[in-house]
Amino acid sequence: MDIDREVCEKVANNSIIDTEAISMDHRKLGNHGVEVSLLGFGCMRFPLKKGKIDEVTAEKMIDKAYASGINYFDTAWPYHEGKSEEFVGRALSKYDRSSFYLADKLPCWQVKSKEDAARIFETQLERLRTGYIDFYLMHALDGKRWDEMEALGIHDYLLTLAASGKIRHLGFSFHGDYDSFERIIRAKRWDFCQIQYNYMDADEQAGTKGYALAESLGVPVIVMEPLKGGSLATLPDDVIEPFHKIHPGTGAVELAFRWLAGQGNVRLILSGMSSMRQLIENLRLFSEMKGLDEAESCAVAEVASIIRSRVKSACTGCAYCMPCPNGVDIPRNFRIWNGWGMYKNRLDSRRQWHDPSFAPARTDKCTSCGVCLDKCPQKLNIPAELAQACEELDAIKRATVY
Repeated sequence: MDIDREVCEKVANNSIIDTEAISMDHRKLGNHGVEVSLLGFGCMRFPLKKGKIDEVTAEKMIDKAYASGINYFDTAWPYHEGKSEEFVGRALSKYDRSSFYLADKLPCWQVKSKEDAARIFETQLERLRTGYIDFYLMHALDGKRWDEMEALGIHDYLLTLAASGKIRHLGFSFHGDYDSFERIIRAKRWDFCQIQYNYMDADEQAGTKGYALAESLGVPVIVMEPLKGGSLATLPDDVIEPFHKIHPGTGAVELAFRWLAGQGNVRLILSGMSSMRQLIENLRLFSEMKGLDEAESCAVAEVASIIRSRVKSACTGCAYCMPCPNGVDIPRNFRIWNGWGMYKNRLDSRRQWHDPSFAPARTDKCTSCGVCLDKCPQKLNIPAELAQACEELDAIKRATVY
């Protein structure tokens, strides 16, 4: 029997996890009087069946999450090719609407007018079978996209929806550099923000500086990608050894979640769970979640240092080597190769490497013409490293990950 199907059957029979024994941590989200579960259900990676949401299994997961104290369900317009919102709306419609919180997002890249924003929002209400959305985000902002939204008056339009009660709390999710994050978060009075944050991304995007700025401004933080797309969930034993010296057998997932849980302005951690097994493991972890002590924090820093030492190429991503006369995206190839070297995340590395849109820019298009060599400030032997990257990435075998 398939392990997740077996787990689902046991869950249905209430033979796995005593719901009454779970003590899910809930935290206040700012000054709104709202208490959300520290673990939020990210609805972007539901289990699949023939390429579509496996609705039987996914609904059992939502039911188990709800029964176990998770009260925050996060979806978005593009998730599961536009099917997540509709499924989440159906799955949660059996419950008292006031007993859980729905988060959804405006796909800003599709918005060219206020009319577009209005049409999308009304469609989302319809899909979710609700008259209001608890937490609404301007999705995937960076500096350029924020300027576009401001020019169209989209934030002001969303405030009118908030005034009418259709949006209860207004925020944004962010993918950009720190300077853009600072500009956006200072521009308006936000109810919350959502950032990619984990112990390996502390200096990326908004990062630790952005987290600290949000805290100083009184803006609660919701965390996405706490496991860096699964990369921090599958660390080799020798990488996580510094933490095992303190707590033998402690898993990489627990390490990543606890690093976040100890930070007071982290109000909610989103996890995109794709199997009942993952949900059950997360419920176990979050029922006894606590932050790191000093020794554990030092161990995490050592783990991060070990991961960074495993980069394959010294490429800094400066792109001075570009454009390549053969169309090779040299920095992107090295990013994928370095990601593989650091995390050994087979699923993610294979996905990036075999992305059809990336095929014309992969290393196998390199002819070793040498045009890039004199341009590289690091004096890397780019053609030789590209050839090595191609050999190693082509050899990655399939594997399941957390």
